[in-house]
Order: sequence, then C-alpha cells, then structure tokens
Amino acid sequence: MTHPPSPGRAPQGWRTIAGLLLLPLAACSVLRTAATPPASFYALDTVPSALRAPAPAGAPTLLVTPPRAAAGFDSPHIIYLREPHRLDYFAHSEWVDPPPRMLGPLLVAALQNTGAFHAVVLLPSTATGQVRLDTEIIRLQHEFLGHPSRARFTLRATLVDDKTRRVLGWRAFDQSVAATGDDPAGGVAAANRAVQAVLQELSNFCVETLRLPADNTLHFGAATD
Repeated sequence: MTHPPSPGRAPQGWRTIAGLLLLPLAACSVLRTAATPPASFYALDTVPSALRAPAPAGAPTLLVTPPRAAAGFDSPHIIYLREPHRLDYFAHSEWVDPPPRMLGPLLVAALQNTGAFHAVVLLPSTATGQVRLDTEIIRLQHEFLGHPSRARFTLRATLVDDKTRRVLGWRAFDQSVAATGDDPAGGVAAANRAVQAVLQELSNFCVETLRLPADNTLHFGAATD
C-alpha cells in the first residue's frame, strides 16, 4: 500500500526536479563571477608646475581649443595593435576619460610652464586672445609589432592668428616609447612618457613660432611646416 507523503515535505521526485532546475542558475552565477574581472582605469599624468619668470611685456594670450581625435581614439578604450591597421582594445582596462578630454588641461599646463605667454586659456571661455592652438590626436596606442612592445602618440598642432584666421604654423609630433611590460599598465606608463615628450616638443614649437621683437610689440614668426 502506498503511503501519503509526510506533512510539510515535498515528494522525493519533486525535490529532485527542483534541485536539477537550480543547478544551471548556480553554475551561471559561478561562471559570471569568474569570467568578469574588475575593470582597471588609467589616466594621463599631470604636468608638474615649473618656476618661471613673469611673461615679457606684450606677450600674447594663447587660446587652446579642446583637442579633437581621429576616429577610434575619441573614447575611453585603450587601443592596441597586434597587426598593422587593425585596432583592438583591452576588455577590462580603460582610460578614466577619453584622451582628448584628458589632454586639454595638460596642454595648458605645459604651455604655461614656458613663461612665454601672458595667459594660456582652455576654451570655451569668455577670455580673448591673439593666438589660437588647435590640436588633434592622430593616434595613442600600444603596439605589439615587435619586442619590446611600444606606446605611440602622434599629435597634430596648428597655430592660428585668432583675428585674421591666418595659419602661423603647423606640425605633427610623434613619439614612440618602449613599454615596461606587455600589459595595459606597461603600455600606459610608456604612453605617459610619450605624451610628456610631445608636450615638450609642442611647447618649444609654439614659443619658436611666436616671437616678440625688441620693442615688445606683438609679432608672429613665419609660418612653419
């Protein structure tokens, strides 16, 4: 004779079925936890302040437009290359902000450190100035095309007379620095060194292109290419 199940307890068959239904859920939870490591975020280093003498009388005010970036380099993704012309990005490592947004304040700080300008202002601003600097990031990437891997930063800069819109000079700056490791952290460290080197070259270019004669009246040097 079949006995009814004990009060408060599910039949054995139902307990077995319920257990089998829960197994996929538990497995998914374990796999999701194991397959999703925490994201890492990286930044470009700030430019150290430098002690400098006051700008000379008649020094121009330099307006810096927000940097732009070529397609693929205008997001927080950290780009790398394992073969030419193919852009990939690290899945769990990112910049804290898109590179153009990080670069703007660094440009201002580096140019202020030259002591050659009355002021350096990042636009938009209500300030007016005589000269405008336009920049575009051509590439900022970790290249695995040789050993050691390298970080490469290329920036195009154009100086413009803000009143007449005449181009005073332009140049492309390119730096490639060996990475300390074949991982995002190693690439970011090398990228920071490349960016700092380009900022120094850009500062020198701006100072050399814009010259003040002995009478301290504003004068622009010849266009540079």
